[in-house]
Amino acid sequence: MVMSYCIVIGCVTVVNQVITALRMSLYTMDQINVTRALEMPDRLRLERYRKVPELGPSLLFFSGGSALTALSRELKQYTHNSIHMVTAFDSGGSSAVLRNTFEMPSIGDLRSRLMALADETITGHPEIYQLFTHRFPKNGEHAQLLKELMALTAGKGGLIRAIPNPMRRLIRTQLGYFLQQMPDSFDLRGASIGNLILAGGYLNNHQHLDPIIFLFSKLVNVLGTVRAVVNDCLHLGVTLEDGREIIGQHRMTGKEQKPLTSPIQQLFLSADAEYRQPVEVALRKKNRKLIHNAELVCYPPGSFYSSLVANLLPKGVADAIASNRSPKVYIPNLEQDPEQLGMTMDSSIQTLLRYLHQGGGKKYNNGDFLNFVLLDSGHGSYLDRPSAALMEELGIQQIETKLVSKSSAPYYDSRRLASALLSLT
Repeated sequence: MVMSYCIVIGCVTVVNQVITALRMSLYTMDQINVTRALEMPDRLRLERYRKVPELGPSLLFFSGGSALTALSRELKQYTHNSIHMVTAFDSGGSSAVLRNTFEMPSIGDLRSRLMALADETITGHPEIYQLFTHRFPKNGEHAQLLKELMALTAGKGGLIRAIPNPMRRLIRTQLGYFLQQMPDSFDLRGASIGNLILAGGYLNNHQHLDPIIFLFSKLVNVLGTVRAVVNDCLHLGVTLEDGREIIGQHRMTGKEQKPLTSPIQQLFLSADAEYRQPVEVALRKKNRKLIHNAELVCYPPGSFYSSLVANLLPKGVADAIASNRSPKVYIPNLEQDPEQLGMTMDSSIQTLLRYLHQGGGKKYNNGDFLNFVLLDSGHGSYLDRPSAALMEELGIQQIETKLVSKSSAPYYDSRRLASALLSLT
């Protein structure tokens, strides 16, 4: 029996709320249709999730960076089952120091998402949270910073002594392994203790990220699932419309270096950090299962190529998405993303679908990859809007609802965004 969802949205405004009709048609050999009406935001559904977040829905996000930090913290109130596929290709900041020294994947975005999903209540481990979010000063002297790191490894100092055993021993073990492997020239200025713990665990587990991410998740009681989309030490590269090739995520985001002056034509993975060395990498079976079973798949706001599209490059990602019959939602960026130079919202949607179709092992319909575009045209500062003709051609529905508030503008309101996504489950 083959099952799929056909979701149709119709909107009317009632007392500043958008009421939508969500039709889920389960197509079997007998063409049995199941339909339910949905209010957005669905306050009864949200209240039910809030009461028992342990049983909340599994919303899956393809992302990286800090764009989803606030949303992740908001989601913890409704579900402890959100899934975050995070890129490990960052080549800037303090992660770059670790990558260049140990030839390892980037762990900064993974640590950041783990921290956003950590249990920050009294039932969690606030003392571990404080340690993992602590950074060495950027202007510190190397000798002093090394002394502080050695003290932490020895279990001395308030930050580490506040953590009870056996967790303290586990953390000291990972820090100790990092300290053993750290070259004398390693720059500790601005280093995140959480990153150093993750790096030590990665080196201590034969260059595997999953065991230390699992341990890290347990230590801070992460209320969700965080995974690197792949564990390999790879780098992002782009071919620009003017013919240039650029390797390194930090060179394309417009944050650490000047923004691109020519639009991106193609994104690719490279095994080398400086020269293009094309590589094909496959999605792991357990990540494929998470994508396949998610109750909603979200392509969220953030750096379009380096955070979103980068997650779709490994072989098997597109097939896993297409095999999932749950709703798939794209949330466009507000204002201008430097990586989307020269792109309209129409071309952004078409580009997203192009990478998904290219990554598929067979021919799929657009609806296998994307069903909805979620917008707040009344309050969001979008550069433009999707064209009705293209949405009809692609078979994609546009949902208009309140996503931006006075206090959040010009950014999305994390509470409103979480409510909208949860209402679609």
